[in-house]
Amino acid sequence: MTDRTPPAPEQQDEHSLPLGEVDLAISGMTCASCVARVEKKLGAVEGVEATVNLPLETAHVVLTAPVTDDALVQAVSRAGYTARVTGRRSTDAPAGDHTSAPEHADTHDPTEHALSGHSMAEGHQMVEGEDTSAPTPDRGADLRRRFLVSAVLAVPVVLLSMVPVLQFPGWQWVVAALSLPVVVWGAWPFHAAAFRAARHGASTMDTLVSIGVIAATAWSLWALLLGGAGEIGMQMEFSLLPSREHTGPPELYFEVAVVVTTFLLGGRWAEHRSRRRAGDALRSLLELGAKDAERVLTDDDGAPRRENGRFVTESVDASDLRVDDLFTVRPGATVATDGVVVEGTSALDTSLLTGEPVPVDVSPGSDVTGATVNTSGHLLVRATRVGDETTLARIGRLVTQAQTGKAPVQRLADRISAVFVPIVLGIAVLTLVGWLLDGADTAFAFTAAVAVLIIACPCALGLATPTALLVGTGRGAQLGILIKGPEVLESTRRVDTIVLDKTGTVTAGEMALESVVPAPGTDADDALAHAGAVEALSEHPIAQAVAAAAETTADPTAQTGGDGVTIGSLQAFDFTSTPGGGVEAVVRQAHSGLSPASTGLGTGSLNARRVVVGRLSLLEADGLTVPPEIHDAVAEAEQSGATAVVVGWGGAARAALVLRDAVKETSAEAVAQLRDLGLHPILLTGDSEAAARTAARAVGIDESDVIARVLPEDKADVVARLRSEGKTVAMVGDGVNDAAALAGADLGLAMGTGTDVAIEASDITLVRGDLRSAATAIQLSRDTLRVIKQNLFWAFAYNVAAIPLAAAGLLNPMIAGAAMALSSVIVVGNSLRLRRAG
Repeated sequence: MTDRTPPAPEQQDEHSLPLGEVDLAISGMTCASCVARVEKKLGAVEGVEATVNLPLETAHVVLTAPVTDDALVQAVSRAGYTARVTGRRSTDAPAGDHTSAPEHADTHDPTEHALSGHSMAEGHQMVEGEDTSAPTPDRGADLRRRFLVSAVLAVPVVLLSMVPVLQFPGWQWVVAALSLPVVVWGAWPFHAAAFRAARHGASTMDTLVSIGVIAATAWSLWALLLGGAGEIGMQMEFSLLPSREHTGPPELYFEVAVVVTTFLLGGRWAEHRSRRRAGDALRSLLELGAKDAERVLTDDDGAPRRENGRFVTESVDASDLRVDDLFTVRPGATVATDGVVVEGTSALDTSLLTGEPVPVDVSPGSDVTGATVNTSGHLLVRATRVGDETTLARIGRLVTQAQTGKAPVQRLADRISAVFVPIVLGIAVLTLVGWLLDGADTAFAFTAAVAVLIIACPCALGLATPTALLVGTGRGAQLGILIKGPEVLESTRRVDTIVLDKTGTVTAGEMALESVVPAPGTDADDALAHAGAVEALSEHPIAQAVAAAAETTADPTAQTGGDGVTIGSLQAFDFTSTPGGGVEAVVRQAHSGLSPASTGLGTGSLNARRVVVGRLSLLEADGLTVPPEIHDAVAEAEQSGATAVVVGWGGAARAALVLRDAVKETSAEAVAQLRDLGLHPILLTGDSEAAARTAARAVGIDESDVIARVLPEDKADVVARLRSEGKTVAMVGDGVNDAAALAGADLGLAMGTGTDVAIEASDITLVRGDLRSAATAIQLSRDTLRVIKQNLFWAFAYNVAAIPLAAAGLLNPMIAGAAMALSSVIVVGNSLRLRRAG
């Protein structure tokens, strides 16, 4: 998101705008050169921009022109691999509209496919072990079987070939018999992949492995059958380094072919298991959703049907729910889909989805999210989002897209790997010819060439970035952090300034009572109770905050009367409202009768009085006496940016109620964490200077870094100005008015508790709505980028250092095979460290 400048109008022709997106499942890829070849073939189709991911075995295609599914599948087929469509989305279709998907497309999420296995295209039968790269259980079992059989056979082959004292008469024929199953059946996945690539004029990592194994085996068979090495009684000495001069029968290299095959199968199996673990975070996320739902039957008028006081329900698959369907959620059950509570109260455990351990109280009118767990009460919920539009599905889709994409640093690796294999083949040939011309023994020259082929396999290069992205974004999903794309990682590294929206980001985004300042002789709780009784009848946010605060002071042990009203509680009648001024009503104690005097503005009886709540000016206009303490409290509150309302009765103001959009408890800690990351925090708000400065002081932001009274449309201008000053800016916000600023920043972070518009405009979504998640997101992104660079350095340095050693005849092919297999495992293992990040 480093470049937010839109194309010039003349560049935005109808053919450059995205028409849709297609997800493909691809089988048969084993290395970075496979990825490069598939991307090249897909990119050759007009109107197609493709990104291929090796660990997930997927391709994400953006269409800028009409392209059929068959055209995409055939393009992959021309690269030598098989593909099938797992999903198609039209960018101009309404949300949730997937009618444009072809009938044969798999509507399941592509990540689910990649993590749980996939079938082949129609009519294609996969050869056992054909694809050794897929992170799926069945192929893992096949790899394990091939590895174990090869390892058992390799033990006697290695011992007989390397320990002369064990070489009984005819030992070489036994070694040949034990080796052939390994180099043919055990190494078959490599041979099959190499042949498939060769048919399409390509070469991959498996090409190097297959040629190396075949060359070592063919040489050994020639030596055994025609070169004199098959004579009974022949013995062979073992040396760790190849010998330039050799006398006697030609050397046998069965042990090289067997050990290389065994090491590579073992490394591929270990890699497979690691990659399965790498997808655990996302897999567990996708499995959170409810499988079943209790749908409530309704009458013709849409009202829920009841029998004997209970809802009439039917058990259905959660996927069968539609918008506006009613469904029940029993205690301990999982909410089937996103919705709004119609009846019932409870607390929802949202920790599995957001990472927030505190249960969230819900009541009629509260929004609920699918995949959260109902802890206590019985709820009746009306579905508002279903299928692909639920929060869980959107999270899964965002994470999948991030894992399918590529960081800019990976593009260089892909370009190198595309030409790497042909170069290595050329180096191997030059090594063989060079040593022969130099007068070296044929066996020595052959050994050096085989070592070059084996040590140069670029599998670690192909895994360096995708595995780190897979683990990092999966871990982010567990922490409630959704990274939209790998290019975001580069942005987090450069960010030096972070702009924080105040309302809803640093603060709670809703008014809360801060203090009650009573007049002399007035009890603060009594004044709050009277104000709360009146304000409970108003829908104004300030009124609701006062009413909510009053509820906390109620006596929980009080008894309830037959009418359901708590005995002794305050009730309000004859409610009137003055727009922009305040409200008033007659307030009396429940079950105590109504005094005739209560209809005036006088004191009336102890049981009933007319209470006024509103601005100070309203009470003064009504002729109520305002003590100096109340005047001072109101002035002080307004000076600090707070809001003050006054409650009065009996001809006098009784208390000032000070309300403020309270700073979240975690915001100060979050700002400190952002500073520790080297970021300069700036507070941006449309609120008053006083309110902004008060919030800034509370969280540790310098008052000089406060920008207040900014209109919504001007927030993007502030971000642009900061960028023009040379700063790399991150923006954190949650509202519609923040969307333009989020899109204009180098890095946009949207609070998941905010609006959909803000979330869509951002690079990172913070599901929990906790500002500390912003620091965690930036740290996790930086950690992921660091691991990617470590992986790439390891892969590049490994090949750069090892190829010259092999060409110089200083590397035994067996050791080369072990080192090559180990490099992939190290790269994947390094990526797995991100599972503990955050």
